[in-house]
Amino acid sequence: MANIDIDSRAAQLGIDWSQVNLDSIHLPPGEDFGIQSDDEGVYHDDQLEFDTGFGNIIVVDNLPVVPKAKFEKLENVLKKIYNQLGVIKENGLWMPVDPDTGVTLGYCFIEFNTPQVTYLTFYVSLRHMYVVDIWVGLQEAQNAKEKTHGYKLDKSHIFAVNMFDDFDRLMNVKEEWEAPQTKPYVPGENLQKWLTDEKARDQLVIRSGPDTEVLWNDPRQKNTEPVHKRPYWTESYVQWSPLGTYLVTLHKQGAAVWGGADTFTRLMRYQHNMVKLVDFSPGEKYLVTYHSQEPSNPRDASKVEIKVFDVRTGRMMRDFKGSADEFSIGGPGGVAGASWPVFRWGGGKEDKYFAKLSKNTISVYETETFGLIDKKSMKVDNVVDICWSPTDSILSLFVPEQGGGNQPAKVALVQIPSKVELRQKNLFSVSDCKMYWQSSGEYLAVKVDRYTKTKKSTYSGFELFRIKERDIPIEVLELDNKNDKIIAFAWEPKGHRFAVIHGDQPRPDVSFYTMKTAQHGGRVTKLGTLKAKQANALFWSPSGKYIILAGLKNFNGQLEFFNVDEMETMATTEHFMATDIEWDPTGRYVATAVTSVHEMENGFTVWSFNGKLLYRVLKDHFFQLAWRPRPASFLSPEKEEEIAKNLKKYSKKYEAEDQDVSLLLSEQDREKRKALKEEWEKWVMQWKSLHEEEKLERQNLRDGEISDEEEDDEEAKEVKEVEFEDVIDVTEEIVQE
Repeated sequence: MANIDIDSRAAQLGIDWSQVNLDSIHLPPGEDFGIQSDDEGVYHDDQLEFDTGFGNIIVVDNLPVVPKAKFEKLENVLKKIYNQLGVIKENGLWMPVDPDTGVTLGYCFIEFNTPQVTYLTFYVSLRHMYVVDIWVGLQEAQNAKEKTHGYKLDKSHIFAVNMFDDFDRLMNVKEEWEAPQTKPYVPGENLQKWLTDEKARDQLVIRSGPDTEVLWNDPRQKNTEPVHKRPYWTESYVQWSPLGTYLVTLHKQGAAVWGGADTFTRLMRYQHNMVKLVDFSPGEKYLVTYHSQEPSNPRDASKVEIKVFDVRTGRMMRDFKGSADEFSIGGPGGVAGASWPVFRWGGGKEDKYFAKLSKNTISVYETETFGLIDKKSMKVDNVVDICWSPTDSILSLFVPEQGGGNQPAKVALVQIPSKVELRQKNLFSVSDCKMYWQSSGEYLAVKVDRYTKTKKSTYSGFELFRIKERDIPIEVLELDNKNDKIIAFAWEPKGHRFAVIHGDQPRPDVSFYTMKTAQHGGRVTKLGTLKAKQANALFWSPSGKYIILAGLKNFNGQLEFFNVDEMETMATTEHFMATDIEWDPTGRYVATAVTSVHEMENGFTVWSFNGKLLYRVLKDHFFQLAWRPRPASFLSPEKEEEIAKNLKKYSKKYEAEDQDVSLLLSEQDREKRKALKEEWEKWVMQWKSLHEEEKLERQNLRDGEISDEEEDDEEAKEVKEVEFEDVIDVTEEIVQE
């Protein structure tokens, strides 16, 4: 329950929190009042032990044994190492000395300022407050232990670091060895089980109000089917991992990942207090978490902390700290001035490398040691943007003009880890530049905005790199009217075509180009232009071929479903005030949503790939919709081509199932109409019966006269025959004599 909800509930009950002694509140033994904690099983299974109160003290062993003369030097070395990992308490470093010899004993105690922190989540129900979830936070001492255990001071002295609290446990080890109790192996749920759905459906997650729901998209039933629903599952948003294996939720104490087809059990936690953003590596091996803290002095920059975790083990592999200014270069912007994602992942699904852009510096790390490649960063003066190839370890970078235009701007391709420059292109009179990689890594499009000779305006064009061809040739593409403003650009997924919205609002043009044509071989060629479209965004189907030309924001949700193969419009429709458009991972369906940005018509609509409306779902306070991604198919391109050729053979089964579902839906509709008709007739008969019962009473009230309505009824019973003539058709014929 959020703090604001607790305060509101307390105000309704007349509870003054300032007068409440939380330590005085106790639950009856064994009573949970029906509120089950997510950690209940963990507490019972692991039998957690409480700390003795010395959780912020570590013991560092294997130190040099030094005389009193070198004592201060060794102390300064230790403080220099451990002050980087936390704040050592005043007089918090103590090295015991042998009273007889006056030399140190080879170990020390270090006490950090930060005490053990325990986070409690409170729920208010009537006049009781229950503690239902406990998350024991890590501290600086634990971090110091993890980072420096095994630290090599020199060849003879390798640190052995332990928590002070561990000594009680170690000293109470039984003298006689006891065989550990082995727990029976319980296989976990297959995290890819959802891919084996018999109906070949896809899942999506939505957030509305306090609820987060995972649903099956069931277009045959023209509705969604619930999978898993939980209130207050996350404190901000949820996010699928790139291959759909995990769902991540954010909490004050950190992030958590969940998995499965329907149970969605928690698989791992990642401690990072007040986490705001998360990002997965492409292969789902690592999770990056982000937190920023506002400074006490408004003139100072925000403090940023970023952690990189191993997804499966939960182990923190590395953390990065600094001011927001150090993480604000490049990217579209994030929280507190820092760009997001801060780290860009490369090397395809193998998650080998990630890079960070800083002032005049590109830092590329490799995940084997989480250190810099060659132990040093790349120095590139004035670099402002970097992008990885989606499939290869190739980094593209953009450097703007320098020296008032005397030194041209450039786009370069750098091979990692060798850092060899594969290709470079100098650009002149450049005002801005954006880089767009094609999903298969075959092409790189660079949109270049250039100044005119007078420098009072700009015009745009493209530099197109053919990455897979020898020497990486570059083509220059200018629009027919080079003064047209480029509104949107998008590559066809796994294809060789791209679309551009260009021109002036409110009716820009949409042009399609291809990098491959039979007539022109290796030259970019225009396929066609659609004139005067109400569109400002492009959404390609994940399977290519189809695209949605969308008019969002000022266009109020105009949608045009377009077949690029045939260059024809399949449907033109509208989802009024739509804010989001999401294709499902197969390209069969697309969802359009109206989020809480607008106060009315919140919810989502599911369409077929060709623009047929399938169903709508209305949800108040609708925040988020995201399809569950699918991993790449294990089928070879040859096998996929074979299936496409024999699609009719495979489709018979599904056509029969579709027909059965259609008949079932028709039968359900008939039963529903029949029930409504019977209910109506029953209601009419009740009123007719009441009318007859009150007939005599009405006549008495009218002194024996029947009512006007009844007279009309009597007259209506008389059958009258009426003859009339009507001209049905007139035909003129010219008769020649």
